[in-house]
Amino acid sequence: MTSLPDYSSSDFAKLAALDPDEIVTHSYVRDVALPSGRTIALLTLDNGRDHTRPNTLGPATLLELGDRLDELAARAAAKEIDGVAIIGKQFILAAGADLSKVGAIPDRETGLLMAQLGHRTLGKLGELGVPSFVFVNGLALGGGVEIALNADYRTIDSSVPAFALPEVFLGLIPGWGGAWLLPNLIGIENALEVIISNPLKNNRMLKGPQAYDLGIADAMFGPANFLEDSLRWADGVLGGEIKVKRKNSPGKLERLAKWDIAIGIAEKTLKSRIGQVAKSPYRAVELLKAAKNTDKKTGFLAEDAALADLISGDQFRASIYAFNLVQKRAKRPAGAPDGDLAQKVTKVGVIGAGLMASQFALLFVRRLQVPVVITDLDQGRVDKGIAYIHDEIDQLLSKGRIVSDEANRLKALVSGTTDKADFADCDWVIEAVFEELGVKQEVFADVEKHISAEAILATNTSSLSVEQIGAKLAHPERLVGFHFFNPVAVMPLIEVVKTPQTTDVALATAMATAAKLRKNAVITTDSPGFVVNRVLAKVLGEAMHAVEQGASFEDVVEAARPFGLPMDPFVLLDLVGLKVGAHVLDTHHSAFPERFFDSPALHELAEYGAIFEKDAKGKITGYDKKAIAIVAAHRPADAVPLSLEQLRERLQLGLADEIHRMLEDGVVAGPEDIDLCMILGAGWPFQMGGATPYLDRVGASERAFGDTFHHPPVRGVV
Repeated sequence: MTSLPDYSSSDFAKLAALDPDEIVTHSYVRDVALPSGRTIALLTLDNGRDHTRPNTLGPATLLELGDRLDELAARAAAKEIDGVAIIGKQFILAAGADLSKVGAIPDRETGLLMAQLGHRTLGKLGELGVPSFVFVNGLALGGGVEIALNADYRTIDSSVPAFALPEVFLGLIPGWGGAWLLPNLIGIENALEVIISNPLKNNRMLKGPQAYDLGIADAMFGPANFLEDSLRWADGVLGGEIKVKRKNSPGKLERLAKWDIAIGIAEKTLKSRIGQVAKSPYRAVELLKAAKNTDKKTGFLAEDAALADLISGDQFRASIYAFNLVQKRAKRPAGAPDGDLAQKVTKVGVIGAGLMASQFALLFVRRLQVPVVITDLDQGRVDKGIAYIHDEIDQLLSKGRIVSDEANRLKALVSGTTDKADFADCDWVIEAVFEELGVKQEVFADVEKHISAEAILATNTSSLSVEQIGAKLAHPERLVGFHFFNPVAVMPLIEVVKTPQTTDVALATAMATAAKLRKNAVITTDSPGFVVNRVLAKVLGEAMHAVEQGASFEDVVEAARPFGLPMDPFVLLDLVGLKVGAHVLDTHHSAFPERFFDSPALHELAEYGAIFEKDAKGKITGYDKKAIAIVAAHRPADAVPLSLEQLRERLQLGLADEIHRMLEDGVVAGPEDIDLCMILGAGWPFQMGGATPYLDRVGASERAFGDTFHHPPVRGVV
């Protein structure tokens, strides 16, 4: 490939000047005498802060590390040392670059400088003249992992809690060697898992034993004597007594046969899962594909170019905004009352024993470790719910996620009943019954007769008015909305809904309970659809209206593609269920008839039961011919279909207008909360930063109401 500029030390010094407040991770070197009599230089990375502030790799840090490695290379040439090893401070190797600073990089040239500085510094680990080791003693993310990959050998502590290359999750690629070094160390399929699949699965991370099993580390030791054991092992490698064998290192057969096949499958999977809007996963796949038959220098040059392009682009800046929402705003929810007002939850009651209710019960018993009682209309349904919960606990045990004693304890904490009197000592009661106002009103009015005056009631309604649900309660002030997303155990968002009557005590208890469930909670007012369903109802409603007015399904999908949603509107309708989708659209049309269309075609599709044709495995193969005919039959004779660009603009402007109205009505405290809900509850990609940055970038917010959602527009951190 074309060579890139080769920057000098003075250029890198200018880069460091852009971040004068960098918390420098220093490189401290000491010589260690090994049992054999050999000497290893041990370099410790330490920013001088406790473990709550990880080591990070800014420009000054990398320049200092490079200087120390140059000094060690000189000592190696003088035969003063036999090897070099790097370790981190207690519990932490390094967490990569400081994202808040990287997000402020002003242009592509500066991004290219940062990429080359990383390669230049970490690449020295392979040019010392003596073997290099990295002892992964704790958390290692991004550039921290790439420090290890650039070394000749690696050990890892079995207690390491997080080891990952999360760059794709943030709109980047592993740009300091990871995209070339990892596949050539552990094979293409494993590298695709670590670099592509794991980041896109809510940023899944490896633990120490997993990194060792993949072959990223050559040896693993327990935490008690990790450094001593690693030094002893390194001594054996230096002396030749220990021969390192890498079982997953790719051979000729993999390069000839498996490599391109794995890349092809990855590309196809990405297109089906996330569409083609997000740039970083595809750039990462390109780099991994090229790593099959390029040398290290060529691979690193390709990483430089890709990282420079992405780091100066809108998607990375949107990702940093999204990252800060999840890391900061989600942990300090806007509008939350004083946490000291929250009541203790010592027993939970779940009204219902169906699938959703059983998922609630399982989550509450696992996270709160308190008794949970479920109820339903008859004992058969209760028994079925208990059996489901026990089976899920058994599966957790079989997967090694809990131990036998915990499994037995969790099962013992779950009980079932048909007698509401058994809810008398519950502090928290949540319903998961049919989404019908009268049903929810009756079950709450019934259970209120049996519970204490202090118990909090929660409804999981997705679209009904929480205030109306509590209309028959003697004490409606104890009621809150507590809207989960499916699947309950996986989706990280809960919309906590307050009515005009909801007390601060009830709201504080709901927020505290959400936190103990390890969920992110956003407070909303009691308005139709709250946040996520209202935004999605707008998209789905516009999509159905467009096809009813003559647009093809394919054109509507194409028009919505730039939003970057994980699935197109019609696949989403199919997933949530056509009857549920019709109910949601009806709710919003009733509330806002001038902005949300009714959809007679969707009601007929719901009765028919399909939009798509599917194969025996349930995979979509095309649009159902009868479904197309049903929509066509509802089309007005004078309907004029919109062009692709007109469809896209209508979607953008309609969404910008609706979000603006939500903010004017105080549904949430700010646009950041809408973005947080869409990211955590609807899978809106990090690379898009949520809904409002996207609408700002394309100019829709300004065209819709003459302003932008963010002042100034999002440029990195919040």
